[in-house]
Amino acid sequence: MFKRVLIANRGEIALRVQRTCREMGIETVAVYSDADRNALHVRNADHAVRLGPGPSNESYLVIEKIIEAAKQTGADAIHPGYGFLSENAEFAEACAAAGVTFIGPPADAMRALGGKISARKIMEEAGVPTVPGANDISLDDFETAKREAERIGFPLLVKASAGGGGRGIRLVQAPEDLEGAMRASASEAASSFKDATIFLEKYVSPARHIEVQIVADNHGNVRAFGERECSVQRRNQKLVEEAPSVAVTPEIRKRICDAAIAAAKTSGYRNAGTVEFLMDNDGNFYFLEVNARLQVEHPVSELVYGGVDLVALQLRVASGEPVPDPDAPLIPTGWAIECRINGEDPFNNFAPSLGLVDFLQLPAGPGVRFDTMLFEGLDIPIFYDSLLGKLIVWAEDREKAIERMKRALRDLVVSGPTTNQAFHLALFDNDDFRNGDIYTSWLEANFTMPTLPEEDPRLETALIAGGLAAGLIAGAAAEGTARPVGLSRWVAASRSIARRGIRIDGGRTGWRRGTASR
Repeated sequence: MFKRVLIANRGEIALRVQRTCREMGIETVAVYSDADRNALHVRNADHAVRLGPGPSNESYLVIEKIIEAAKQTGADAIHPGYGFLSENAEFAEACAAAGVTFIGPPADAMRALGGKISARKIMEEAGVPTVPGANDISLDDFETAKREAERIGFPLLVKASAGGGGRGIRLVQAPEDLEGAMRASASEAASSFKDATIFLEKYVSPARHIEVQIVADNHGNVRAFGERECSVQRRNQKLVEEAPSVAVTPEIRKRICDAAIAAAKTSGYRNAGTVEFLMDNDGNFYFLEVNARLQVEHPVSELVYGGVDLVALQLRVASGEPVPDPDAPLIPTGWAIECRINGEDPFNNFAPSLGLVDFLQLPAGPGVRFDTMLFEGLDIPIFYDSLLGKLIVWAEDREKAIERMKRALRDLVVSGPTTNQAFHLALFDNDDFRNGDIYTSWLEANFTMPTLPEEDPRLETALIAGGLAAGLIAGAAAEGTARPVGLSRWVAASRSIARRGIRIDGGRTGWRRGTASR
């Protein structure tokens, strides 16, 4: 087993990997940008190395700096987390050249699966169902593209081979829109991924986003940890994930997991990964893509499959150990749901929201887990994505899990930046969601955020009174008769709690219970 692991990432995933390493007796090395110099993942590490300025292309994305940090600290392995360099084949090769174990798939498998066109071809070879499409599409040969589009049928998707995170995808409803969509998709892909290769794919709708968690070792064994439902999406970005899926029967679970295992074995995959599928209303599923890394939503699989630690499994198989019980039965226990808590305003078209976290109250209790980078006093950097934390709950069944999540969302208080808690609370009260009648385009087609009422004027009165009281207590503290209270923190916390619907002067405020603090 490794003695020291460098974590080439930041935020909650860096902290997540650190916790498992600590339990396994492995030292950790944090890397950080100037924007993250006071971050929790830096404080919690055994060693920390500065990479450079805040922008990721000057810090977390610079392969040479990370390899040098590993050499400098004597790390014998690197865990990439997700995002940044986690699916970069050149990074995996650089680790190997430096004599450092990359905790992830080999570079050749990463390259083969990282391109959506090459991945489709591998799946066809493995006998995994794929969405009807056309792989070899060129901007310079529009006539061929038009013929292929007519063969596939409209509506269809133009997709970037190197795309990810919803980028490089265009929905085409009619033939006259095809050329413009092809050029837009290729341009976005070239800008984001330095690769303008595109392909066509039939638009399967309505469809669920179902994915299978796998872990493969160096001995030819692949174990699947069931499916996750990730159909609640906005702009092709996942917002809520759950395991198992309400639409997956034991028979479908067996077939879809067998397909994921076949995909891993055919591609020579190793370590943790996710095979993603689209599934229609008749239970037919089609390969979508492989995420060659640990996923943001991995905790829901951990909770319903016996409390497995997927990071620990990653470390063990990377060090040469076999996957335990590769033929274990696929029987999930209970139900787990994850909400992505993002810094964004759901009442303002989900506009990004950053700033200083001046008060933080974390949810707790049985079956509640909050993976987060937040702490009071954190000034959230502007350079990275909006994910602040992941709120995960487990319960005996889906209905109980939903109610537990609602309670946990109301218990979570983040004062300073606006979060999307209000969106999640409204979602969990939606009849379609509660009935499991969801698909990938459902949210944008059917869900509308409730209107935010005017703020109750009693709120300001309460805050003024509270501020005066805090000042009096602070004065008494100066005379040694009471414990001091920070006035600004009291006001910030009071505003956050009041706007979440706590009673003031015997009545509710005008804000919906559970709306995000502002």
